[in-house]
Amino acid sequence: MSRFFTQGDSSSESSSGDEESLYGGDDIEDKPSEGSDDGSDSGDTDEETSSSDGGDRTGVNKFLRDQESSEESEDEEKVTIVRSAKDKRLEELEGVVKLIDNAKKIGDWSSISTEFDKLNRQVTKVAVQEKLPKIYIKTIAELEDFMNDTIAMQKVSTKKMNATNARGLNAMKQKIKRNNRDNVTEIEKYRADKDEYMMSDEDEEVQPVEKTKKPKAVYTDGIDVGDDEGFATVGRGGKTLQYTPESILKHLRTIIESRGKKNTDRAEQIRIMEKLLEVATTPYQTIRVLLTIISTRFDLTTSTSSNYMSQEQWKMAEHEYSKLLEMLEDNRTMVVVENAEEWEDDEKPPQPAAGEMLKIPGSIVSIAERLDDELTRSLQHIDPHTAEYIERLSDEQALYSNILRGLLYIEDLQKNEKLETPQDSANRMVMRRIEHIYFKPSQVVTILEETAWKAIPSELDSKITPRSGSKDVATLVQVLSTYLFVHSADIIRARAYLCQVYYFALHDQYYRARDMLLMSHLQETISNFNINTQILFNRTLVQVGLCAFRANLVYESQNTLQEICGSGRQKELLAQGVMIQRYSQVTPEQEKLERQRQLPFHMHINLELLECVYLTCSMLLEVPLLAQTGSSPDVKKRQISKTYRRLLEFHERQVFTGPPENTRDHVMQASRALAAGEWKKAADLINSIKIWELMADSDKIKKMLSEQIQEEGLRTYLFTYAPFYDTLAVDTLASMFDLTERKVAAIVSKMIAHEELAAALDQVNSAIIFRKGVELSRLQSLALTLSDKASGLIEANERTLEQRTQGTANAFERQGAQGGRGGRGGRAGRGGQRTDRGVSRTRGGQQFGGGALGGAIKA
Repeated sequence: MSRFFTQGDSSSESSSGDEESLYGGDDIEDKPSEGSDDGSDSGDTDEETSSSDGGDRTGVNKFLRDQESSEESEDEEKVTIVRSAKDKRLEELEGVVKLIDNAKKIGDWSSISTEFDKLNRQVTKVAVQEKLPKIYIKTIAELEDFMNDTIAMQKVSTKKMNATNARGLNAMKQKIKRNNRDNVTEIEKYRADKDEYMMSDEDEEVQPVEKTKKPKAVYTDGIDVGDDEGFATVGRGGKTLQYTPESILKHLRTIIESRGKKNTDRAEQIRIMEKLLEVATTPYQTIRVLLTIISTRFDLTTSTSSNYMSQEQWKMAEHEYSKLLEMLEDNRTMVVVENAEEWEDDEKPPQPAAGEMLKIPGSIVSIAERLDDELTRSLQHIDPHTAEYIERLSDEQALYSNILRGLLYIEDLQKNEKLETPQDSANRMVMRRIEHIYFKPSQVVTILEETAWKAIPSELDSKITPRSGSKDVATLVQVLSTYLFVHSADIIRARAYLCQVYYFALHDQYYRARDMLLMSHLQETISNFNINTQILFNRTLVQVGLCAFRANLVYESQNTLQEICGSGRQKELLAQGVMIQRYSQVTPEQEKLERQRQLPFHMHINLELLECVYLTCSMLLEVPLLAQTGSSPDVKKRQISKTYRRLLEFHERQVFTGPPENTRDHVMQASRALAAGEWKKAADLINSIKIWELMADSDKIKKMLSEQIQEEGLRTYLFTYAPFYDTLAVDTLASMFDLTERKVAAIVSKMIAHEELAAALDQVNSAIIFRKGVELSRLQSLALTLSDKASGLIEANERTLEQRTQGTANAFERQGAQGGRGGRGGRAGRGGQRTDRGVSRTRGGQQFGGGALGGAIKA
């Protein structure tokens, strides 16, 4: 082998050796035999190795340095420098400082922000015994000056900073403000004399600290924290955490800054704040701790697997909210407002000037809304048929009391004009109050109000709803709604309006509710509102329809419920369930949002009762209409309820019908009985539906339904059998349908006036005289039916053609002898103009005349 190959890289030799070791021992054993063949090459390599060892050198050559020995000597002369970990970290710190200086030169605030975070991470490793390096103090001081200069230049400069740098600058404002607050003393020393500060005590020796294991708990004399005497909580670094009134603000600052960060133990933070609450001595400290602990309890929900706040945490937050309101009521010089500035000095509490109020940043309204939302969310996830749901629902009383108390506090803040309390806060609290009472009976609301006012100190009173006027629930709803009509706009006003209409409809004030709903014109603009408001509109519409039914207004009830019940999607439209279809295109995110919008079970409207009312009203309207169109073919056929017609056709197609099992079966069999004139059987079937027991005054409802069935049975009988009578005595009809003669005469007169019945009422002889019109034969009736269907088909074809040929109405018009399909001019049937039919074609549309059959019908 050539020497060129023997001087290869050692890595290739080692890798080949590794490969040889991987492929078994047989190859290794064969190598000596292979080596014998290349004896000359091996001999050469042996000579090289011996010469490199100096074995062949003789005489003076033994004492001369060659290249290899000189390299070895140079390696021996090099001194290995060993640096400590502290020096390495200082070097890394200086590298970060250089990067910040370079970014300052080009004004790259995004890089400055990134490197500043890295600098703070590095300095925690370098700092010994809480003493920061001088270069760090110098950097943060110069950075603050540079930032102030940049902000001042931006105010007078016409050239705007780009978006990335602007974001970086805004981030650095907060970071430098927060960071330099803890190092104010050192920064002031540096700015007093920069050179002297950097030269003095440059190389202070620090005594090494012996490393010990971090104990979890350390016994110390004289420390009493919690229930365990002599033990204290130990934080990071083995330092004992002592909770004193002076350290409360510092602990709160640490907790607030850690919000939203990963790996934050919120449960531990809550335990810390509970201890801080115990050691708080001033009202200011107590209020600050309460505001922070309530927010942290809400944050605890996001970190857990469940989607709602646990009952234990919710009750604690509710109790702390009540304590916060009580503390604010006792200390009128302190107010919690949203537009207050945060106090930066954690060493001492703020001292307001004489006659001024101390503003603490926070939101009383947001806490109340979050408590309400969390209670609703928990009720959504709890099985409504268990005792747990009832127990959880009992917490609504405490929540309503706190909402009322919070509203009183907002009213008190509005009295002070200097605070500039926004009107929106009061509107939101009033809206929450209405949403808790609008769907409940007046008796329940009365108990709710009385209990809430008892829990509030007697010296507190409301300007909007005084304590004395809270007994009349109708007046209470009216006052709260009127307040929002005057002071709010858009969504809140619309929701208040709908809540008031819902309340009136629930308490059988149909005409008042109907007039308000029509005057609001919300049915025209409701599609522009959010989904929750649309759900409230649907609920209000349904409640108005049920109110009309209870008021014996069958037509109004059916007309109101048609839009909701006719769609077949009552659950979705009323937010009382999610209908998951097999081939639906709903994404998981949309389904999740849909489930979040569901109403708690105690707010549901009974869907079975709703369907029963709708089908019953449809029966009372459709059965006489079917009888009228069946006996009078010239009457234009129309449908009032497609849903009812579809169910009735399905029921009639069944070969065998057993006894009714559910609401639909009862209504369908009653419809067939009513159409056959058996009104008593129809009334018994309708009254046997058990769902009527859920309505107030069920006996009154059943009596009303029986009377309606009697009247509609009479109308159906007259429509069906009028062609077979010349005269009919009124007393005969009265005995057949168990009605008074006066009632029968009134019904017949109404039918004659509306031209539904071709007859005259003979009041002298108390009889009905029927007028005979042109009687059509069976063939003529079928021909008329066919012509109606053909004309409907023509209209449908014309509409389809207009949709497909928008703007080109003459695209298919046949002109002259060329024809519409490229010109078979000689044939009148295809391309030529058909003059023999006498049918003139107008521009636009197909104008299909029906062919030979159509001509025969028209003749």
